[in-house]
Amino acid sequence: MRPVTEPQLTLPRTAPTRVPGARRGVAVLVVTQLLTGIGVASGVAVGGVLAEELAGTASAAGVAQTASIVGAGLASVPLAELAARSGRRLGLAVGAGAATAGALAVLGAAVLGWLPLMVLGMLLFGAATAVGLQARYAAAELAVPERRARTMSVVIWATTVGAVIGPNLSQPGSEVGVLLGLPGLAGPFLFSVVVFLAATLVLAVGLPARRPEPVTGAERTAARASSLRLLVGALRRPSLRIGVVAVVTGHAMMVSVMVMTPVHMNHQGMSLTLVGLVISIHVLGMYAASPVFGWLSDRFGPLPVVLLGAGLFVLAFLGGAFSPESHSSSAPWWLAVALCLLGLGWSACLVGGSAMVAAEAPAAGGVRLQGTVDSAMSLGAAALAALAGPVLAVGGYPSVNLLGAVALVALLVVVLTARTAPAR
Repeated sequence: MRPVTEPQLTLPRTAPTRVPGARRGVAVLVVTQLLTGIGVASGVAVGGVLAEELAGTASAAGVAQTASIVGAGLASVPLAELAARSGRRLGLAVGAGAATAGALAVLGAAVLGWLPLMVLGMLLFGAATAVGLQARYAAAELAVPERRARTMSVVIWATTVGAVIGPNLSQPGSEVGVLLGLPGLAGPFLFSVVVFLAATLVLAVGLPARRPEPVTGAERTAARASSLRLLVGALRRPSLRIGVVAVVTGHAMMVSVMVMTPVHMNHQGMSLTLVGLVISIHVLGMYAASPVFGWLSDRFGPLPVVLLGAGLFVLAFLGGAFSPESHSSSAPWWLAVALCLLGLGWSACLVGGSAMVAAEAPAAGGVRLQGTVDSAMSLGAAALAALAGPVLAVGGYPSVNLLGAVALVALLVVVLTARTAPAR
C-alpha cells in the first residue's frame, strides 16, 4: 500500500520559450535598467542628507534609505500581481510610474520642508528598485532555457552604468535645482523624475506585450493562492528552496554590511572621498561580473554559482572583520577589497538563485511567486540592516560582519539539507 503524502501547492515547471520580439524586449529591459539605475543612484546619493536637513537631526539620515528599501519590498507583490494578470509590460510600467510619483513627492517635501512627505515619496521611490529586480525575470521569460541565466545577468549588469553615473549627477543636479528656485539637495531628484518618466514610456511603448497563458483546474486554484502559500509551497521543493534562500539571504547580508561600512569609516575618521571610493568599488563588484556568473550558471548549473557566492561572502566577512584600524594607510584599501568581495558574493547568489527560481517556478502563480521572493528579499534586507545599527554600536564593525555570517550559515544549512540537487 502506498503511503499517503500531503499535497503540495506546487506544479510541474514549464520552460520559458522565446517569443517574437525577444531581442527587442531584452534591449528595452536593458535601457530601463540604465534609466532606473541612474534615477535610484541620483536620489539615494543625497536622500539621507536631505532627510537630515528636513528633520534637523542626524538620526533622520537613515530614514530615506530605509524607506526606499521597504518601499521596494512593499511594491514587489502588487506589481507581480498586476504582471500576472495583465503582462510584464503593464506591471513594470506602473512600477516606474509609481517611482516617478515618489520622486515628485520628494521634490514637494524639499520645497515644503515636510519630512513625512519625503518618507512617503521614498516609499514610492523604492518601486524603481522593484522594477529593476522584476526586470530580470521578464528577461528570463524572453530567453531560451540554455541562455536563461546569461540573459538575466545582462539585464542585471546594465544597472552598473546607472549606478556609476547617478551619484556623479548630484552636483549638477543641485546646481539645476538652485537655478529653478528649488533647494539644492532637491535638484538630483529632478533627474530621477526625468529618467523614471522616460523608463515608464520606454516600457509602455517598447516592451512586447505578452499576457500569461490561460490556466484551468488545479492550476487556476494554485494561481489564486495567497502569496504566502505560494512561498510556503516553493520552500517545500529543494531546488526552489535553495534559490529563494540564496536570493533573500544574499541580499540581506550585502545590505546589512554595506550600509554600516560608511558609518564605520566615518567613525574611523576617513574622508568622504574614501567612503565614496569604497562604495563605488562595492557597486562595481555587485553588477560588473554578473554576466560571468550568468555564463557559469548556464554552463555548470546555478547551484555551483550559489556556492561560489557563499565562498565570496566568507572572504568578505573575514576581510571586514579583520580590517586594520584607521591609523593604517592600508585600512581603506582593505575595506575596498572586502566590499568588492561582498558585491561579488551578492551578484553570484542573485544570479544563481534567480536562475533557480525562474526555472523551477510553477506555471501558475510563478510570476506572483517571483514578486513574493523579491518582497522577502527587500524586507529581509531592511530588517537585517536595522539590526546592524545597534550591533555596530555595541560590538563594532567586526560584529556587523559576524551578523552577516549568521545569515550565511542559514543559506549553507539549506543547501546541505536539500535532498536533491537543482536541475540544471
